[in-house]
Amino acid sequence: MEHIANLLGQIEGLTGIGIGLIIGLGALGACIGIGVMGSKFLESAARQPELKPMLQGSMFLLAGLIDAAFLIGVALAMLLAFANPMVTSALDHMHALGAAK
Repeated sequence: MEHIANLLGQIEGLTGIGIGLIIGLGALGACIGIGVMGSKFLESAARQPELKPMLQGSMFLLAGLIDAAFLIGVALAMLLAFANPMVTSALDHMHALGAAK
């Protein structure tokens, strides 16, 4: 029983590290991407003000796509946090081996 508790503790601990990396690096990438895109939008709107409406629509579309990539990462992290498939798989393997009762 101690072996199972140790294994589940390792799975949960490493899952927590993975969740932090997914959300942290995803947020960092999304913030950098939106910041760079916003600065390029302002540069191009200052150079050619007549193109501002077209550029603004494209900028908001791309901002949504950049943010969607981050939100997919958050959804994956929430899946791992609340319904971790690795825990059930480990328990199934333990039951199959006869180590868990």
